[in-house]
Amino acid sequence: MAEGFKIDQRHGKSRVRVARVWRPHSGGHVMVEWEVDVSLFSDCLPSYTSDDNSSIVATDSMKNTVYGKAKECTEELTLERFALLLARHFTNYYPQVTGAIVSIVEKPWERVLIDGKPHSHGFKLGSELHTTEVTMKKCGAVNIISGLKNLSLLKTTQSGFEGFVRDKYTLLPDTRERIVATEVTSSWRYKFANISQIPPAPFCFRQRYNEVKKVLSDTFFGPVDTGVYSPSVQNTLYLMATAVLNRFQEIEWVHLRMPNLHFLPVNMSSKENPNMVKFADDVYLPTSEPHGTIQATISRAMSKL
Repeated sequence: MAEGFKIDQRHGKSRVRVARVWRPHSGGHVMVEWEVDVSLFSDCLPSYTSDDNSSIVATDSMKNTVYGKAKECTEELTLERFALLLARHFTNYYPQVTGAIVSIVEKPWERVLIDGKPHSHGFKLGSELHTTEVTMKKCGAVNIISGLKNLSLLKTTQSGFEGFVRDKYTLLPDTRERIVATEVTSSWRYKFANISQIPPAPFCFRQRYNEVKKVLSDTFFGPVDTGVYSPSVQNTLYLMATAVLNRFQEIEWVHLRMPNLHFLPVNMSSKENPNMVKFADDVYLPTSEPHGTIQATISRAMSKL
């Protein structure tokens, strides 16, 4: 409180871009590119109500800390571990800082394969983005949410949509045969409530990220030869999320956002030629706007959302 007003404040540095290369003697180079956001909760009320800046941690110092800590990491680490390292530094180093939020997005640089063999120092840009947001309090309480963006998935069959609500504005026909395509954005919360609960190696956040991504994709597609029928994006979303929760007990909830990217059947006709082009499950018009948006959070009973 200040002068009868309540102030809920934090400040930080956004879009700090940093790349880190590790060159181990035993193998190929490892390279990551991160975009880091830092936000601090701190006791610096006088800087808002007067001209006293003595308690402010400068955002330029936050930026420099990102580079300094990246330099100190002489061994490869995941973006989750780096976010935890930064959050712990800010909450421990500055007495006035009561909490920190560190968010990181990793650009998907992937090792190049030449004649089937991984190149020692060559990389190409992939598609899916690995994300994390770590919130930490001075007492060590922690909240770790990881996720992915831009996971593009498509099936050319084994999808339908029928039996939905019909009214005077409904034009969409029932179908049991359509293309289903989406670009998945997902996030999931780990159950670790305190920094002391985070397991050491061999537990690896990057391995878990890759495993979650595989479970999501495998559930969407189904078996290689037969696939799996999807009666709706809603049902597929639910099956994908519950597959992750059933597989990984350290994950408390999964959020999925799955836009329905439509591929519209192409039919062309004129008065003179009513069957100029007649659709036969082969020619489509790909669209991205407008699109349906389906999202849900699936959690374990008693989990914190």
